[in-house]
Amino acid sequence: MKIRPLNDRVLVKRLEGEEVTKGGIIIPDSAKEKPIEGEIVATGSGKLNDKGERVAIDLKVGDKVLFSKYGGTEVKLDGEDFLIMREDDILGVIE
Repeated sequence: MKIRPLNDRVLVKRLEGEEVTKGGIIIPDSAKEKPIEGEIVATGSGKLNDKGERVAIDLKVGDKVLFSKYGGTEVKLDGEDFLIMREDDILGVIE
């Protein structure tokens, strides 16, 4: 299934968190925190400004981003978990 986010929304796939600490302790799935890093999979066309003109999104497919811990809406597509969130919920791009 394909999905195209609308307006200023983006589709983000979470990057996997670390399973072993620096000290070598293995973290079970139940104790892991959800990662706040992800990769942009799809973007919308941008939002409309007050004049009715479309303002393009600064993000592009493939960008690695940081987002707020509780931001976005979780969706499941073809058995994989994704987040749909507004561009404003993205805190920064990892370069």
